[in-house]
Amino acid sequence: MSSMLQDSQLTDEAEVVWLEDPESLDYVRQALDKVPTRRGKPRYSRDGRLVGYTNLQPGAASDPDSGLFPRRAFFLLPHDRDKQPHGPYSVGAPGEAVDPRTIQPGRVGAKTPRSQRSQAAEIAPVGP
Repeated sequence: MSSMLQDSQLTDEAEVVWLEDPESLDYVRQALDKVPTRRGKPRYSRDGRLVGYTNLQPGAASDPDSGLFPRRAFFLLPHDRDKQPHGPYSVGAPGEAVDPRTIQPGRVGAKTPRSQRSQAAEIAPVGP
């Protein structure tokens, strides 16, 4: 699914579960995946590693066509800044990357100076 998420797509989220400490990461990539369950660690089939995911509220509805539930996955790829600080994202960040400190259930998250590291980009303010 698209990496440019809207809060309106996340209304059934109950919690964010981190598999790694988000304070140690400048950014995480986020994607909305369709999975067979509302809760628990989803399967991960991308390169790199899963660093977090969302659980949905008990009454969250599945997609009427597929029976799957849209849930966010937070991940990093092998060439991301945490493993290659002088690599392609030593400055800037991927389009789907947000500062993990700004992620909350039902909220997409924001690009910040920390996540963008000096890139001249539109950066949303952090706050409620």
